[in-house]
Amino acid sequence: MSEVVRSGPLLLSVSGASVAYDALEVVHDVDLEVRAGEVVAVIGANGAGKTTLLSAIMGLLPLRKGAIVLRDERVDGLPTERRVARGISLVPEGRQIVPQLSVAENLIIGAYARRDKEVDQDRERIYERFPRLKERERQLAGLLSGGEQQMLAIGRALMARPAILLLDEPSMGLAPLIIEQIFDIISAIKAAGTTVLLVEQNARKALARADWAYVLEQGRVTLSDTAQRIAANPAVLTAYLGGKAAVIAQVGQAGP
Repeated sequence: MSEVVRSGPLLLSVSGASVAYDALEVVHDVDLEVRAGEVVAVIGANGAGKTTLLSAIMGLLPLRKGAIVLRDERVDGLPTERRVARGISLVPEGRQIVPQLSVAENLIIGAYARRDKEVDQDRERIYERFPRLKERERQLAGLLSGGEQQMLAIGRALMARPAILLLDEPSMGLAPLIIEQIFDIISAIKAAGTTVLLVEQNARKALARADWAYVLEQGRVTLSDTAQRIAANPAVLTAYLGGKAAVIAQVGQAGP
């Protein structure tokens, strides 16, 4: 198998990262790279450490050891708000919007680290991307449907103007049609120039939209390759995808 050369400058690197909850280490010596312009997927079973890894990149959990570098700057010693200012933004699992605030107010929260004068213009751009949010601009966020709340969570994260968007289980709890829309949004975000690191239990959908992928098992990276090769790997097919022909066909049809 020929070696694949990934294009684009290195944007985010995680080196030798271990993360623990108190005395229990759940992520072990993880190495991961994301290059500018990519969608990189991290797949794995429940409890594999996927959310923990994103939390550590975002600064919500400390590293026990290792390093996180954004562009050429180590950020693993920075608090979360400074990582946001440097260009990392997270859409957390379960969305975690503020239900008592309006759609517009939730979006403004996403720009809290910014000091420029273009916040209102960016909010209008979010409304252009998500017309349903514009229609519900003054509505309380807690009254939105699950799909609309996920759009709001993504829009809120994009308000920070991130260089890299971390997405944690964006399809969780959504109907199949809405899931398809969410993955279309991920492709559109990439096309607009934002790099994406995607944690997703729906491995089939994630691999169909990703450029590169990592498989995380019991807190360790066990596979790393192009998303198409990962999707065709027999071990991945058996563990996560449930059928070779259908998955290869879907990946082939997905396009860039």
